Parts: sequence; C-alpha cells; structure tokens
Amino acid sequence: MNPSLLTAPSSSQPRPLLTFPFSPNSLPTRPRYRVSFPRNSLSTDDQSPTSTSSSETTTTPTSPDIFGGPKDLTGIQPVVQKLSPPVRLATSAVILAGALAAGYCLGLRFGGNRNAALGGAAILGAAGGAAAYAMNAAVPEVAAVSLHNYVAGCDGPETVRKEDIENIAKKYGVSKQDEAFNMELCDLYCRFVSSVLPSGNEDLRGDEVETIISFKNALGIDDPDAASMHMEIGRRIFRLRLETGGRDGDLEQRRTFQRLIYVSTLVFGDASTFLLPWKRVFKVTDSQVEIAIRDNAKQLYASKLSSFGRDVDVKLLVSLREAQLKYKLSDELAKDLLMEHKRKLVEENVSVALHILKSRTRTVGGVKQALEELNKILAFNDLLISLSNHPDADCFARGVGPVSLVGGEYDSDRKMDDFKLLYRTYVTDSLSGGLMEKNKLIALNQLRIILGLGNKESEAIIRDVTSKVYQKRLSEAFQSGDLEMADSKAAFLQNLCEELHFDPQKASEIHEEIYRKKLQQCVADGELDENDVAALLRVRVMLCIPQQTVDSAHSDICGSLFEKAVKDAISAGVDGYDADVKKAVRKAAHGLRLTREAAMSIASKAVRKVFLNYVKRSRSAENRTESAKELKKMIAFNTLVVTELVADIKGDSSDTPSEEPVKEEIKQLDEDDEWESLQTLRKIRPNKELTAKMGKPGQMEITLKDDLSERDRMDLYKTYLLYCLTGEVTRIPFGAQITTKRDDSEYVLLNQLGGILGLTTEETVEVHRSLAEQAFRQQAEVILADGQLTKARVEQLNELQKNVGLPGPYAQKVIKSITTTKMAAAIETAIGQGRLNIKQIRELKEAGVDLDNMISESLRENLFKKTVDEIFSSGTGEFDEEEVYEKIPADLKVNSQKAKGVVHDLARTRLSNSLIQAVALLRQRNRQGVVSSLNDLLACDKAVPSEPLSWEVPEELADLFGIYAKSNPAPEKLSRLKYLLGISDSVAASVQEMGDGVLSVGAEEEKFVF
Repeated sequence: MNPSLLTAPSSSQPRPLLTFPFSPNSLPTRPRYRVSFPRNSLSTDDQSPTSTSSSETTTTPTSPDIFGGPKDLTGIQPVVQKLSPPVRLATSAVILAGALAAGYCLGLRFGGNRNAALGGAAILGAAGGAAAYAMNAAVPEVAAVSLHNYVAGCDGPETVRKEDIENIAKKYGVSKQDEAFNMELCDLYCRFVSSVLPSGNEDLRGDEVETIISFKNALGIDDPDAASMHMEIGRRIFRLRLETGGRDGDLEQRRTFQRLIYVSTLVFGDASTFLLPWKRVFKVTDSQVEIAIRDNAKQLYASKLSSFGRDVDVKLLVSLREAQLKYKLSDELAKDLLMEHKRKLVEENVSVALHILKSRTRTVGGVKQALEELNKILAFNDLLISLSNHPDADCFARGVGPVSLVGGEYDSDRKMDDFKLLYRTYVTDSLSGGLMEKNKLIALNQLRIILGLGNKESEAIIRDVTSKVYQKRLSEAFQSGDLEMADSKAAFLQNLCEELHFDPQKASEIHEEIYRKKLQQCVADGELDENDVAALLRVRVMLCIPQQTVDSAHSDICGSLFEKAVKDAISAGVDGYDADVKKAVRKAAHGLRLTREAAMSIASKAVRKVFLNYVKRSRSAENRTESAKELKKMIAFNTLVVTELVADIKGDSSDTPSEEPVKEEIKQLDEDDEWESLQTLRKIRPNKELTAKMGKPGQMEITLKDDLSERDRMDLYKTYLLYCLTGEVTRIPFGAQITTKRDDSEYVLLNQLGGILGLTTEETVEVHRSLAEQAFRQQAEVILADGQLTKARVEQLNELQKNVGLPGPYAQKVIKSITTTKMAAAIETAIGQGRLNIKQIRELKEAGVDLDNMISESLRENLFKKTVDEIFSSGTGEFDEEEVYEKIPADLKVNSQKAKGVVHDLARTRLSNSLIQAVALLRQRNRQGVVSSLNDLLACDKAVPSEPLSWEVPEELADLFGIYAKSNPAPEKLSRLKYLLGISDSVAASVQEMGDGVLSVGAEEEKFVF
C-alpha cells in the first residue's frame, strides 16, 4: 500500500476526512460494463475557467452534452430497424425456407440424384440460417442504438419516459436484461449521474438525489446495476486523482468522492449498505463513510437555513424538518446548526448596538437605535419561544427555542464588559419613566439569559441603576414635601420600592447612608447641638430608620471622633494628662451624645492596646526585674491616666476613689480563714495608713481579661509577686550582687495589677498558693531525702509550713506526694532485687500503701511470674488454683486471663525440667532433692494435666518412683506420679518391696555405664 495515499496533502482549504487508501492493483477483478463519460462532468483538468464559471450557473446540462450525439446504424442494422418482430420472424423463416428449397433444387439439378439435392439443401439452408441468425443477433444492438438516440434526442433528462423505453424494448422484442440493451441503460445512467454530481469545490444543490432517482426510475434500471455504476464512477474518480497528482486536484477529487458517497446513500436508502461496498472496494472505514454523509448533510441543511430569518413561521420550520429528514441529518447536528444560525442573526444586532454605544459621537438618537436592536433581539427570542410551545412543535426543525450567544464570537470573558454595557443601557431605558413595568422585568430576564450574564452581574447592574433612580425620586419627594405630608412614611417608601421593584433591604441601606452623611455634616464642628439633633431626628422619622441603625451610625461616626480624642489623651502620657486634655475628653464624651456604654467600649479598646504593649515589653525583658518594672509602668499608667480618663467619661470626680471593689475583694478573702496564713495575701490588703500613703487606687473596669488567656494573666501576676518577694537585684563588679528588699507598698501595686489583668479572687489565691506550695516542696524534698518520716522531721516540716504560710491540707498533700514517690522507688528496687514477695506486698496494702500507682504494670506482671515460679519450685507438690488464679492476680492488679496463660506456660516448662532435675539428683544419690523435684513435677501437673512422660532409661524412672514411695506421700500423689512416670503395677510392687536397695542398684548401673 502506498503511504502517500493515506496522507492528505496540506492545503489552505479544509481537508476532507475521506481518503483513498488503496492502489489500482488492489482493486478486485470483476465483470465490467463498457461505460463512456462526458469529460466536462467530472474532470477538472480539461475545463477552462470560462466553462467552469458557466457550469456553476447551469442547473442541468442539455441532453446532447450529457449523452453525446445520435448513433448511426451500420450493415444490416438499418434493415433490422425497419422490421417489426413478427415480420422479422417471417422473413427469417422465408430466408431459411428459400435457402433450403434453392439448395435442394440446385443439388438435384447439378447432382442428378436425391443425395446431391439434400446436400445442396443443407449447404444453402445453413447459409440461410446464418443470415437469419445475423439478422436476429443485430436486434439488441439496434435496440440499444434506438434507446441511446431516444434519450439523446429528448429535450432533457427529465423528459425521458419509462413507457417510451419499454416501447423500444417491446418494439424490438428484447428484454432489459439483454446484455447490449442493459449496457446501454447503464451507460446512460452513468453519464447522467456523472453530470449531476458537482465537481471541484462546488457544493450540492439539494435536488441531485431526486433528479437521479427520477431518471433511474424512468430508465427502469435495476438497483444492483445502478449501484455498480456508482461504484464505477468512484473508480474513475480515483483514477483521475492518480492522473492529476497535484495537491489541489487531489483535494477536489476527494471532495467529489465524498459527495458521491452521500448522494449514492440517499439514492439507494437502506439497501445502500449491501449495494455499495465502499469499505471492501475502496478500503474506506465506516467512520469515514459516516463523516462524508454528515458533512454533506450539514452543508445542504446549512444552505437551507439561509431562508431562516427573524420573521420565521410555522411553514418554514416544517419544511426545515422535512429537509433534515430528507438529508439524513441527525437531530443533534440539526439543532446545533439552527442554534448557530440563530446566534449569528443575534450577533448582527449586538454588533450594531455596540458600535453605536461605543461611538465617541454617540447621541440620544443613537442610543434609541441601539435599544431598537436590543428590542429586535427580544422580539426574535419571544417568537422562537412561542414557536417552541406550539402544539405541533414536534414537526418543527430541531433547535427552535430561546437564542443564546454561547459558542459564538461573543462567548469570551473579554466581551463581558460589552454585555454589561448593553444590559445597563436597557435597564436605564426601562427605568426612564421613574418606575419598572412588569413586561420590562420579563424582557430584562430574557436579555440576561441571551447575553449570558450571571445573576450576580445582572442584579448588581439593576441594583446600581435602580438605586440612583430611587435616590432621585426620594430627593424629589423630600423637596416637594410629599414624603413629609404622607400619613404613613413607611407606606410611602414601600410603595416607592414596589413601583421600582426595588429591594426594601437595599432601600434601608440607602436610608442609612443618607443618615450617615447628614450625621457627618452635623459633627463637622466636633459636637452635636440641639439643631443638629432635631435635623437628624427629622431625617430618621421620614426615612423610618430603626434605633439600632441610628446607634450604629453614631457609634461609627461619633465614635471615631471620640476615639481620636481618647488616643490624644492616652498619647499625652502620665505627665501630659492636664486640664486641657480632660476638657477635650469631657467635650467629646458628652458633646457627641454617645452613651456611656459606647464611650467606655471605645476607650477600653484604645486603653487595652496600650496595656498589651506594656505586656509585650514585659515578656521580652531580659530578666524578671526588668519585666516587673514594665508591669509597674503599666500600673502607674492605669492609675494616673486611665483612671482619670474613665472618670472624665463618666463625668465623675476622680478625687474620691471608689473602694467598693477592694472592699468586696477583702470581704471575699475574709470569708475563707484558711488562707489567712498566706502572708503575701495578707499584704495585698492595705491598711488605712498605707492606703493614704499610696493615694487613690486605679480603675478596675478596663481589664485584659478577654485579651489574654488565664495562664498568661496568672504568669504575669506571678512575675510581679516574685518581684515583691525577692526584691530588686543589682549586680556589681567582681560577680557580686546586691538585693534591695521591697516594702509592703509593692503588694498594693500587685493588687492593682490583678485588677488590670482581670483576675478573680480564686485565680489570685491560686497564684499565691502555688508559689507557697513550690517553696514548701523545694525545702520538704531536702528534709525527706530518704523518704522516711520521723517525729523530728514532722516538727521540722510543721515549722516550715508556718514560715511559708501554706495551709495544712496542701502541706500534707505535698508531704504525702514526696514520701509516696520515694517509697515507690524503694519498692521497685526491692522487687527488682527479689527482696519483696507477695506476702510483703499484702502487708503493705493492708498498711494503706497505694501499690497500684507505685508499681508499674510490667513490674507487677514480673512479680506475679516470679511468685508462680516459686510455687512450682517449692518442693511441696501443692498448687492452690484459687490462690494462684484469683487472689494473687487480685492483689497485684493483674488481668486474670493473662495470669492464667502465664501459669500454664510456666507449668509446661517446669514439668519437663523437674523430671530432668529429679534424674540428676537421683544420680547424685540426693534422696531429699529427688522427692522435692518430683513434688514440683506434681505441682506443675496440677496446673496443666500432662500425659505420661518418657525417658531413655526406664530403670531410673522406677528408682524415682521407689524413692518417692518411701517418703510417705499422700496416696493420690503417689498414684498420679505412677501415671506420669508410666510405672506398671508389677514394677511398682517390686520397687516397693526392694526398699532401700533401689538407690544402690541405680548407682551400680550408673557406675557400670560409665
């Protein structure tokens, strides 16, 4: 196979998908008809530009151009043409009879006998028969010539009549299946099909199939013969492709072949699958055939859609549907083509409208023209929607429905601004009268869908335009007094929203914006006077603004002004908070008409930022002393600035400090006498002299409780508490340091720090207690280094408790924790060294020692295993299941199932080991050891019953049994040992009779072996 045949030549024109992947040698051999073709129908090489252009304007060539001129009769054919079938038969009979008679007479005359006469008759009869046969044999040729001359003489192919052709065949007495006649029929059909098919880059007109079918029926040619002519045309197209060799010629022939496949398929209908073997003859695939049919059907349907305009009607849609079925185009492709055609029509209107709107010289008339284009689009869309809902919509062309610009030249994000411009223009026109009509809402929704705008984009445009119209009408209502004279302001505003189809929530936002602008104008001088309040109240009443919105506006606008005054006061610092600053704060707090809660919220936010800056510097300090100094600065700032600020906001005098929080806290502390022993807690409650010395206390309303976690606040408090306890450490040269003790005034500042940090009484007490407990634990661990608690050490610990000031229960808890930890370590050491058994464990538990928490689980399991191993090696032969399986695991808090598994594993291991050990002791003549080992074996057997044991020297087993029998064991033990050692009754009796001789015999045997 030639690879070049599989590759399409590159061309600027679209490449057909149908190729010819075969060579002439690969074509199958088959009987062929002699067919001639008009060269001007399919060949493009011999045509001049003039003939090409003229062929495009001619629908059907004239008959002589298609079929050639008339044919002449030769030889005997003119005679045959004049004879009718009966005359021809009679003439043939006369010729034959005359020849026979003449031959008989001549033979008789010249031969003189009968045989010569018969020979002459035979010779001339044969000649006459040959003449008669020649005359009859010329009949089909004469009929074929007559057929050709008839068709060629017609004014056009459409004037050929089937009856005339049948009369020709009848005239000459031939059948259509006669070879010559049939060949002429095929030749005429082939010529006609070749002339009908457009060549080169010409497109199908749509009437080719009907024309070919009509001519085929007129000729009366059978479908198989007609199909063979289509295949012959395909072969000729392929040969022309090979002859041209050029890229353009090759492309044209391929397109011609695609059109041949499409037209042939429509001509023969369903029978084309077996009448037209494209795949077998031309080696094309089914998909290539389908593509050829699809592309040509699309081309024909697209040309049919040219009549589809903006004034489409039912009749046109029905005709399009019929054309689609006729062209064998699928519903999906037909729908896509119609949608594309509709989109192009709409794109024309969109382009015109955009050109007008984007023009620099845009005028009012131009905008109206753009609106007319949009109205055309909407009218066209409404017409299509109504047709899609028609009762006979199933008979219409597929794709009738709303139009859309998706998939066209405007289907791009870059075109979205253009769509928004169109949509805004239409919305503005819809609201030009001051209200939104219902039909305009429907039109806007349809336009949004056509332009492909999302709900958010369209709603934003409508909201923007409607907001401006609403504000304009609201302004007119204000100026005219209509709103003020309305009985119900809410009903007036609601009616206005309904006329514009405007969201009341958005209208409320506009009302709020209007109120905020008015409020900003009123507070431009820094305060609100009575006239300002009255004007704001009028706006609020007329626009029905709720109190919550008013408070929010005042909080934002007036609050920003007040926040500026507060920040100026804070930035003045400790030394800058003078009378002018106090006056500015009071003017801002009361002149702006802020509520006390709102003013305190704003001040709290600013003050807490400063507090957090102090906390940040405290955390980043190099040491504890520097950290405490930063906290001390924060306490001073709170006392000298924040306290004054809060008093000015409230309008109170700062000369009379409020002691209620301190008294309440002292009262809460006095309720718990248990904490009276903590000296640091007693010191944070100042007496009258210290209170007079320290001056006014700081405010406790603005705290860091919500800004810092509980852990962070307690850590800061603890840092300053340690500073109060240890004092200030100053380092001097040579590595020395000087500690300066602080007086009790630092504890008063500590109390104020607790208030700034927002610590509760319980949290403050917890810090003091934890610090006291930490000091007590450090010294108690030194006293109880060995874990032994003696009387002298108890007295020493009591003295330490008084010095530290830790309450008794907490001191006892610390002591118990230390002793428990020390004891746990000692117990674990004793277990590891084997100095602690189950009996001692039980004694410790009876003494109240919590061994479960002191001894780890793994260590308790090892102790259990060790205890069971001691039972199996005790030499008593006893095994108490209740003791081993229940009591000991319960005492050691070991899982009973897990304990039982450990016992079984040990018993199996010790069973065999006990027998080996008993034999070894037997050989050493250690009677007592033998008995103990056998008892251990019986104990293991009680835990896990065993099968009889085996041994290489049975006599040694007998000796073991004899020694154990002389130790006066219990009968059940002796019987069980007899079973385990496999001793028979006779051997047992003989061994018991031998008595003490058992060991000596075994010893002698051992000696003999060695």
